[in-house]
Amino acid sequence: MDHYIAPDFAAVALIVIDMQRDFLDGQPAGVAGTVAIVPRIVRLLQAFREAERPIIHVVRIYLADGSNVDLCRRAAVERGASWVLADSLGCEIVPELLPDRFSRLETARLLAGQIQYLWPHEVVIYKPRWGAFYRTPLEDYLHRAHVSTLIICGCNFPNCPRATLYEASERDFRLVLVEDAVSGLYEQGKQELRSIGVSIMKSAEIVAELRRLKAEAGKAPLEGPEVAGDKPGGG
Repeated sequence: MDHYIAPDFAAVALIVIDMQRDFLDGQPAGVAGTVAIVPRIVRLLQAFREAERPIIHVVRIYLADGSNVDLCRRAAVERGASWVLADSLGCEIVPELLPDRFSRLETARLLAGQIQYLWPHEVVIYKPRWGAFYRTPLEDYLHRAHVSTLIICGCNFPNCPRATLYEASERDFRLVLVEDAVSGLYEQGKQELRSIGVSIMKSAEIVAELRRLKAEAGKAPLEGPEVAGDKPGGG
């Protein structure tokens, strides 16, 4: 693989997009296939937590008056559509994905453009539009964490994950889409992503790579001067 776009798993972060209750199958803004990807995202999250690598949950939050809603959805929200409304249960992140199932979104903080901290290396960021970089603190957060490679998963590929991938590409991040942990993915979309240097991987491959790096780190020899008696014949 081209060394400019090859994923660097030693400097990787996981971006989980719009995995909120209202986007699950059968809910007010449900997206088919989103329930099915939850177990794979859970495994990714566990692997990233074990590796102590950054995790960013990116969410949508709509105000009931529609004032912060995309133009294509604003009229529906003004008419009463209950999609990811601020402080509603449907706006909350799917509980299985949280390090603490009782965590709730800090709506005022997020809408003000601030970061909500859930756990060491794990945060929530609100995005006002499709892409996770538009008018958000995401890019600065990633640079402070010395991240070069983004692993993208979540809901719903044609909208927010795809927009985020293109925004990240414009910022020279190395990119991986987790094809079995994103809803709404289709073959033409994968081909288009490969053409801009995005790697397409499965969740099991990513988990295995993170565990391999952790195992290698555990086997690294201790640095420092040799101690008398450690060498054969010493004493």
